[in-house]
Amino acid sequence: MKRSEAALGLFLLAASSTQLLAQGRGAAQRPAGPEVRVTEEILPLRIPGETLGETEGVTRNAAGHLFVFSRTGWSGSSRGGNAAKLFEFDQNLNFVKEWIPNAYGLSFAHTVRVDPEQNVWVVDEGSNMVMKVDPTGLITMNLGRKPESIDWWEEYVEHGAHEPEGERPRAGVGTYNRPTDVAFGPDGSIFISDGYNNSRVVKLAKDGTWLKEFGTFGSGDGQFNTVHGIAAGYGHVYVADRGNRRIQVFDYDLNFERYITGIGAPWTIQVTPRYIYSGDGDGKIYRLNHDGNLIDWAQTALGHGQTGCLIHSLHADNDNVLYRGSCSMWNIAKITFPS
Repeated sequence: MKRSEAALGLFLLAASSTQLLAQGRGAAQRPAGPEVRVTEEILPLRIPGETLGETEGVTRNAAGHLFVFSRTGWSGSSRGGNAAKLFEFDQNLNFVKEWIPNAYGLSFAHTVRVDPEQNVWVVDEGSNMVMKVDPTGLITMNLGRKPESIDWWEEYVEHGAHEPEGERPRAGVGTYNRPTDVAFGPDGSIFISDGYNNSRVVKLAKDGTWLKEFGTFGSGDGQFNTVHGIAAGYGHVYVADRGNRRIQVFDYDLNFERYITGIGAPWTIQVTPRYIYSGDGDGKIYRLNHDGNLIDWAQTALGHGQTGCLIHSLHADNDNVLYRGSCSMWNIAKITFPS
């Protein structure tokens, strides 16, 4: 066997770290727009018998309940243990419950979102799956398929196939390769940023029917380098092209419209009625208008310009209030911009 299961897990983590560092170089340059001060509150989230862990994903539902998708529990890759748990907290920040515990699609947490119908969507980078969970906690849709040890054994050991090295294996229709985020169109259509290895954006119908994909790996037009986040609203789809240090903007049919640059390396995007917010790994949050023009930006207090996973995900509660998840900080922050 060429690789042990432990080696695979180390490879996954090393690849993420290498991309993180490489894409953060130069990210500490001062943006062109004015800097503003924001109010930051670290939320006192406590879970009986658990640590919060790496807070990869954060979102809120219409009732004000907070959902955190965290890398905690047993460390593992998609062929090993579990580093993904989904926690719910009420409007007073009291722990409510863990959602879908021990679900087969939980492996390496990345993002959580709530759609307009209050379904909770979990994007798991390690299992290559996107799961839709209804408000009662029932999984009602699975997109993608988890890599399994038996598949690897059959192909590379029993059949003797050559295991590729240094390539970016591309998944096909209905499967994903380290997906990162999900967003929703006004008709219920589903947009998935896919992601680390596939370098594409996928559109599906509300029922999960595959409609369209766009993108290949690279730095030119029609290309992405680590599609790390996605948001949709007000007629557009916004894609965080992290490695190319730009946001790509599309219409709802994934027809390309324009680039937004000058905002560091975008890790996560949110759209509100007035603004576009983009967060980067060195702790900056950029506020833009819907035309993509920079209004202002803020350097969050924890991490002044360091390169790292300081902002992994954002959830916009309204035009001025954001919730921030972080790989590095192991907490959730409520961040308020000036009106």
